[in-house]
Amino acid sequence: MKPDSRIRVMEIIARLNVGGPATQVAGLCERLNQAEFDHRLYTGHVDADEGDHLDLKASTVQVRRVAGLGRAVKPLDDFRALLRLRAAVRDFRPHVVHTRTAKAGALGRLASLLSGVGAARVHVFHGHLLHGYFSPAKRALYVRSERFLASRSDRLVTVGVRVRDDLLEAGIGRPEQYVVIRPGVQLGPVPDRSAARLALGLPPDAPVVTYVGRLTQIKRPDRFVAAARAVLQRVPDCHFLVCGGGELQEQLERSIQSVRRSFHLLGWRKDVETVYSAADVVLLTSDNEGTPLTLIEAGMAGRPSISTRVGSVAEIVKDGETGLLASTDAGQLAESTVRLLSDPTLARRMGEAARDWTNASFSVDRLVADTEALYRSLVQDRRDRLVAA
Repeated sequence: MKPDSRIRVMEIIARLNVGGPATQVAGLCERLNQAEFDHRLYTGHVDADEGDHLDLKASTVQVRRVAGLGRAVKPLDDFRALLRLRAAVRDFRPHVVHTRTAKAGALGRLASLLSGVGAARVHVFHGHLLHGYFSPAKRALYVRSERFLASRSDRLVTVGVRVRDDLLEAGIGRPEQYVVIRPGVQLGPVPDRSAARLALGLPPDAPVVTYVGRLTQIKRPDRFVAAARAVLQRVPDCHFLVCGGGELQEQLERSIQSVRRSFHLLGWRKDVETVYSAADVVLLTSDNEGTPLTLIEAGMAGRPSISTRVGSVAEIVKDGETGLLASTDAGQLAESTVRLLSDPTLARRMGEAARDWTNASFSVDRLVADTEALYRSLVQDRRDRLVAA
């Protein structure tokens, strides 16, 4: 029997949950060239409040669960997950170990080092974890650990230029290690505006502002509510959609009681294209972001975005062309929102420009091509070093 000559890729992610990393994995699993790559996915269990949002039914990728691999730091579970991953590396003997998310990145790269298998190691930074996520002490520990792991990595991938520059400034990795690979997004068929509004129970002609994302502190749903209140003072018939969930759900519900009739809390929905289509404007209010898929999806649906100017947002939203960027002040965000709601022609022009820009720059096919090229280069580099030795 002819030996399998495919490039073996072991991809490790902590959770297949709602969010950018899992979405990127889904795109790769569906379209990676199976004739050239033997791609196996290793993941931990999904949190009970999120469910498994990654549909891999159409893919031939092999998915393996690793007990103990998750977001929370639990020393005993982490150690067991490390041993299981080390055994998996020895069994599969991958050419490339590809890790995503901080926890999986640490355990996966350590497992590869401890296995004795000469795999190339590549880690993806999906966001700006240096800002807003950790206390100063935890941030310092994170930076030290990532500096060590970077020194044992062949490539470091970031989803945006700003993410890369922040990591380099923190002393994580060397410039030549970095590769910027933008996210790849695929949106389902976008219904027309009237059908979307009918499906969501919205008035056909009222102004609509949409928020899509997790209800967590870093996303600042409280700022969204504050901006909404300011908008309502000038556009009293405006409606606000909130598509998502998270630990701040109850806090959000309490904060909107006095304006409850203007809000529609949709929870998580798989048909986000319907939510975008119903909107006039998509508003992102985060303290920090990598390259948020919400803004890419909004553009693909032909909707302009208004966002805080944080992280790599400016690499998605072209200020004044495909949307508007503002400071983290709720008043400024409200002012920009009212501007677009008051000028439908401008909003439509920006939405059309956003559709053209995002479809050209953030397709899944481009993500897959970039990733396949990365895998080939890693394997070729290893072969060249072996020849040179």
